[in-house]
Amino acid sequence: MRLPRTIPLLKGATSKTVPPTRCFSTTISHSRSRIPLDIPPPFPVTQTCPEPSCSCPPTPELPEGLPIDYDQPLNGTMAAYTQQLLICTGQRDWTSRIEEDGQGTGWGDLARGLKKLMGRGGQYADPFNNVLVSNSSFPSSSTAAASTSASAFLFPSFKYFPSVPVEPTSTPAKPDLSTFVRGFLLPEQLSAFQSSLPESKQAELTRRPELVADFPAVDVRHSPFVLICGHGGRDMRCGIIAPVLEETFRSVLGAKGFTASAMGDVNGGESIDSPGRAHIGLISHVGGHKYAGNVIVYIPPEMKLGGETLHPLAGKGIWYGRIEPKHVPGIVEETILGGRVVKDHFRGGIGREGDILRL
Repeated sequence: MRLPRTIPLLKGATSKTVPPTRCFSTTISHSRSRIPLDIPPPFPVTQTCPEPSCSCPPTPELPEGLPIDYDQPLNGTMAAYTQQLLICTGQRDWTSRIEEDGQGTGWGDLARGLKKLMGRGGQYADPFNNVLVSNSSFPSSSTAAASTSASAFLFPSFKYFPSVPVEPTSTPAKPDLSTFVRGFLLPEQLSAFQSSLPESKQAELTRRPELVADFPAVDVRHSPFVLICGHGGRDMRCGIIAPVLEETFRSVLGAKGFTASAMGDVNGGESIDSPGRAHIGLISHVGGHKYAGNVIVYIPPEMKLGGETLHPLAGKGIWYGRIEPKHVPGIVEETILGGRVVKDHFRGGIGREGDILRL
């Protein structure tokens, strides 16, 4: 789910973009002509997804009236965001608005609490700080209390929090959800457009690094993540195709030597991060159901190619659209194992510092 449904994803955020072509004008014999400049992509790319070398499951048939959009170019269709918080719910689908789901659970209260604090009219609402909050099928840690805390991943900082308190405010001496927001989800520096705000308000909207110590976290350095939009409660296109993609990714990565359990074992820090581990999960709406299947691949900051060379996409998140089961072997081979972005399916991406990646 995109934050307009959970935490408003407001307009006007600054981001680094890389246009595909830039032009300058020159005068030749008193006539003006435009000469395109070939700007190299910011990361290794390949144009198309290779044909699969083995049999893949067929693409599921979609309901009548819910077609896939094959006409619009995908590059640039990813909404700009600075961070993605992935709530561990242990469920495989959710109501259309995730903040209305999970009544009486810690994960449901976490989504509601974040909307209250960072959504429109919230204490930390900031139109220049777009945080994407998503539910996921990963289960909460056994250390998370059922109704007072929840587990979550944070990207692109690649952190796992076994227990995040869900109460927006509590006693001043006890860390709460507000403390977590100030320590991790606020920007390190405000936009120049906010310089006219009172100093007290600028301080309130700026991250407080000293609060980080209140929340034990596991740094994920080696294990890649494959997140597949499977929000059938919002749109059946993703709901139908996601389970097939999930199983195909698990099968292909398993054949490549990765361990990838059905729900992702996130109980216990040691099992979360290792070079032979891949996390595959379903997530809620990220925007663009008409581009199903929608897949996000997060490459951890210390992942290596062949055990020696740093992965070219280390620390980045790559968004793909129009992924079918037949594309999964190519995405695994090219992006996860080869460090190349497949241009034909690329919707956008995010860098280690929250910068937006375009082609």
